[in-house]
Amino acid sequence: MAAVALPRLARVGEWLRLHQRAIWRLQWAVVAIYVGLLVGPNFLPLPGRAAHVWNDLTLFAQFVFWGLWWPGVLLSMLVFGRLWCGIFCPEGALTEAVSRKGLGRAVPRWMRWQGWPFAAFVMTTVYGQMVSVYQYPGPALVVLGGSTVAAVIVGALYGRGHRVWCRYLCPVSGVFGLLAKLAPMHYAADMRAWEATAPKAGRNVAAQCAPLVKLKGLDSASPCHMCGRCAGFRNAIELKGRAPGAEVVAGKATVWDSLLILTGLMGVATGAFLWSSSPWFIDLKLWLADLLVNAGVMWPVEGTLPWWMLTDYPDRNDVMTVLDGVSMLAVIGGVAVAMTLALGAPLAVAARLAGRGAWARLHHLVLALLPLAAAGVILGLSAQTVSLLRADGFRLLWVPEARMAVLAAAAGWSLLLLWQVAGRHAAGLRRGAMVAVGALSVAVALEPWHLLFQVW
Repeated sequence: MAAVALPRLARVGEWLRLHQRAIWRLQWAVVAIYVGLLVGPNFLPLPGRAAHVWNDLTLFAQFVFWGLWWPGVLLSMLVFGRLWCGIFCPEGALTEAVSRKGLGRAVPRWMRWQGWPFAAFVMTTVYGQMVSVYQYPGPALVVLGGSTVAAVIVGALYGRGHRVWCRYLCPVSGVFGLLAKLAPMHYAADMRAWEATAPKAGRNVAAQCAPLVKLKGLDSASPCHMCGRCAGFRNAIELKGRAPGAEVVAGKATVWDSLLILTGLMGVATGAFLWSSSPWFIDLKLWLADLLVNAGVMWPVEGTLPWWMLTDYPDRNDVMTVLDGVSMLAVIGGVAVAMTLALGAPLAVAARLAGRGAWARLHHLVLALLPLAAAGVILGLSAQTVSLLRADGFRLLWVPEARMAVLAAAAGWSLLLLWQVAGRHAAGLRRGAMVAVGALSVAVALEPWHLLFQVW
């Protein structure tokens, strides 16, 4: 078997399978770094004016988590699929390790609800804005640490040796699964080789998929954690290359995929990045305050909540009143509803132009917006990187042009995918009409970032 010649990518998959102990050590090193950066700043005073990223643990942790870690993870999904999940993710490593010694109960029906990735992402995003998760170590510990504790508890209860948390409940699992559809590589099963090889034969005679992916017929990068453990199983599963976005063009989509893209990534997440810079927030807050004062109701204008419910740091002159919180939620919710409708309506019309089956076709067309959804979230998170570096004296004059270039490239990719997806459902003039109408959604997707980066 060692003499079998394999393509280059397949050899990479085989290397991962043969070096699982080294990967295991790497995972625990990441866990140690993660815990140190997450917990350590909570034992230190908040940074003073003279603090910098390079001499203050709190600022350094902020820079790592929100300036490098999360933008880098999202970017890696577009290139390597969910390699982060299988090789580096601390929550994945912890929940799987605990699961090996846990109770091993069957996964309950409520946990398998397909809407959890959408609901968890929206709730985590909104809560993070309420407590200023990007700015303070306490909220970061609650949000990230709370997720990690939940992952450990789920691992202790369910699925012996599996990543039940990652498969069903992780707040970013749905996002990662969608972005992995754009990756130019994936593990795939050759069914002819599968049928021709005995179950206990092949380069890899035993394979257990940690995230509970069905190996027979494996062809999607969405649920696969790219860990390499199944490489060579029955001489059928290999890491293979593919055209970027090929899974978007050929794949199926559900209503939950559409909701996560339109309402989650391009609605709620966009609103979360926009609200603090938006004049809408100020206008709404002043209007509501005027109504409340005239009505003699002062507690929302003056009242605050504990920091773990709503930002409350009077020593930093950073306090959100109940009115601030309500106004923020209203802006985020308004942006989410507006973006969902403004993005979805042109695609719905485009889907109808191809004839019957418009509902299922709509979900397929929505997938074409994934490059723009990814670019928006990555640019939104990287704004924290830019802010921290500028505060430390880095001018970064090239950032505006770089942002526009990223958005232009993402828009071009989305238009290409829209053309390719439309070609699966129509041809000729009808296909052209679908793309022309759907292109309105691409234009709508660019507008929030034009407002944030160039107008406000």
